[in-house]
Amino acid sequence: PDVIIEAQFDDNDAEHGQDHLQDMLTDDIKKLSLDTGEKGKAAGVTGVQRTKQDDGPKANDPRLLPDEFLQRTAKVVYILEKKHSRAATGFIKLLADRNSELFKRCAMFSPVDHRVPRVYVPLADCPPDFVSKPEAYSQMLFICRIVDWKEDSNFASGQLCKSLGQAGEIEPESEGILTEYGVDFSDFSPEVLECLPQNLPWVISPGELAKRRDLR
Repeated sequence: PDVIIEAQFDDNDAEHGQDHLQDMLTDDIKKLSLDTGEKGKAAGVTGVQRTKQDDGPKANDPRLLPDEFLQRTAKVVYILEKKHSRAATGFIKLLADRNSELFKRCAMFSPVDHRVPRVYVPLADCPPDFVSKPEAYSQMLFICRIVDWKEDSNFASGQLCKSLGQAGEIEPESEGILTEYGVDFSDFSPEVLECLPQNLPWVISPGELAKRRDLR
């Protein structure tokens, strides 16, 4: 029979125990295969024969359940268009396993938007004293941009773009939202500013206002 093994693990296991988890799953599958084989041999020795009724669906067979009780599953095979800017605001923290090689190279970026995956970012992108004083940056907002996500990794890979400031303040939060949605909020170029009236204060003339639709 088909065997489905579900494994639940926390952030620490996901960060540094992926290989160990895979070995555990492999061992469990081998044990189940051996148990099934031994049961088959025992049935052959004792002369127990399976009937046609045994080959049919059992009472707990998912194939007998109505469609509304089944969980549909799917697999992404191709991305037609990338809609997200791949930029997110969030916080950085040290990895849990201080003895791993990854701890010496990367930090963990946790986005504020939970729809965005967590990201490994290079320590070189982090502040110089982040490793020695991580608590000083626990409430500091950063902008991270995802650059890759390997198939065998639980987390994406990215780069820290800039530090926004303290979480909860209006300016850092606003800049983070604009960056996430790809809104260009940079200063206007001199060429654009030259198109504006130079004699200030400037007001719209009554004749021009009469030709316009007032949306104020």
